[in-house]
Amino acid sequence: MRIIVIGGVAGGMSAATRLRRLDESAEIIVIERSGYVSYANCGLPYFVGGVIEDEDDLLLQTPESLHERFRLDVRVLSEVVSVDADQRTVSVRSVSTDEAYDLSYDYLILSPGATPVVPPLPGIERALPLRTVEDVEALAGRVDTSPRSAVVIGGGFIGIELAENLRHRGIPVTLVEASSQVMAPLDPEMASMVTDELERHGVRVLLNSSVAEVTPTGVLLNTGEAVDGELVVLAIGVRPDTRLALAAGVAIGARGGIAVDEFNRTSNSNIYAIGDAAEKIDAFDGGASLVPLANIANRQGRTVADHIMGLEVAPSTTIGTAIVKVFDVTVAATGMNEKRAIAQGRIFRVIHTHPKSHAGYYPGATQMALKLIVDSASDAILGAQGVGFDGVDKRIDVIATSLKAGLRASELAELELAYAPPYGSAKDPINMLGYIADNLRQGLVNSIQWSEVEDRRNEGYLLIDVRTAEEFVKGSIPGARNIPVDNLREHLEGLRGEQVVVYCQVGQRGHTAARLLADEGVAVVNLDGGYATWRNSPARNQPEVLV
Repeated sequence: MRIIVIGGVAGGMSAATRLRRLDESAEIIVIERSGYVSYANCGLPYFVGGVIEDEDDLLLQTPESLHERFRLDVRVLSEVVSVDADQRTVSVRSVSTDEAYDLSYDYLILSPGATPVVPPLPGIERALPLRTVEDVEALAGRVDTSPRSAVVIGGGFIGIELAENLRHRGIPVTLVEASSQVMAPLDPEMASMVTDELERHGVRVLLNSSVAEVTPTGVLLNTGEAVDGELVVLAIGVRPDTRLALAAGVAIGARGGIAVDEFNRTSNSNIYAIGDAAEKIDAFDGGASLVPLANIANRQGRTVADHIMGLEVAPSTTIGTAIVKVFDVTVAATGMNEKRAIAQGRIFRVIHTHPKSHAGYYPGATQMALKLIVDSASDAILGAQGVGFDGVDKRIDVIATSLKAGLRASELAELELAYAPPYGSAKDPINMLGYIADNLRQGLVNSIQWSEVEDRRNEGYLLIDVRTAEEFVKGSIPGARNIPVDNLREHLEGLRGEQVVVYCQVGQRGHTAARLLADEGVAVVNLDGGYATWRNSPARNQPEVLV
């Protein structure tokens, strides 16, 4: 049996090596058009920044090492130029010699990856992409010349990682993003913290700005502003490379990737597709999604190998868990964000918290921001986001696991998580999300979001800040009245008959105040996440009361 794998890196090499472990007799040929078949593409930005100093550290395997250990026939600098699905053959061209030849196959695995999105702009050829080892060599070479300034086009994961690493090299950086926020998987009140961190480290962030032209000295924006950029990097996204799939006559899906079933089989039963080129099956609605992540590509490679070899394979779906380092901050997300939940017409609740990474009395505790999105009817976890200095990865991973396992949000309170003061709290931030979810589920408290504050004020609600006077004078929501929670009982007569929004710094004292007022017959709602969430949201653009 001959199996041809087109494309290496995560998905292709995962499939090839798994196939060999399952069948020593199979003939496995890997065809890779670049000069590198197995490398850590997620580490490329860090080589640009000098964090990873030796390029060889990015190269995981070579054709020689793969042949020695797995007897794989790996052909680099070779490109498949056509596929004859009826005859089960591919035509291969040597990039270096232009020699062409045909190969037959029993099974074909397409793992060509994705290609950078390159808009048709004047001068765009001067902008450098970052997708392959060859790309990083070109970019690192330009960085080594110490350019006086750099522009990064695109505020997604790769764009942000590049901005950080260029700053590590001492280069002034401007990040240009066409939308109203960086990092599309986040909701705006979470993304604003990422923008703050970028700016804190000297990255100029231009939102709602798109590049109209790449000039010899920088870029010209749609606003008419000229931005200096001796170095221009293009990171506005990628699209699935479907050229060979189209040549093979297999179906392309609704999202523009190669359509596959739960076993990553295409519309042709002898052809599979994995990695960034293939669509994924969304865990929430069973529809198609595009999630260009290495861990998913690795998983798909194993799935395909097992299916070809006749093993029992559990269908796999994707929830879209991702993480990125932004200078000193960790940013992570899993599942749905609010924008997607709204687009799907779901009725949901949102919970914001701002817990410490571990017990506050143990040195080194830092604050994080967590957001949980919950289906209102079923209490199912829909998604979560986290931004903070420490412990964010752990919490998002726990929520991702809980989501995949089908736990309800309230059941997060019951998770028995490892605890000692240097690592967490007796009530872990995950448990606290569960307690809040349970309170909301049982109707013990009603909450509103930062985006609803102005509407409630317009409806005549009183806005009561229950923090201390010292906290209040440092910054508050415009129009709020300060009644510290400890003094609230002395003001009950003036609040009866009123509709009230209470808030504190992060929501906990607000919950206490809301319960007190509700028991006294006051119509009250608590501002979810408190002032800290409101301050990070677009609502902060309103003038604050500062002393």
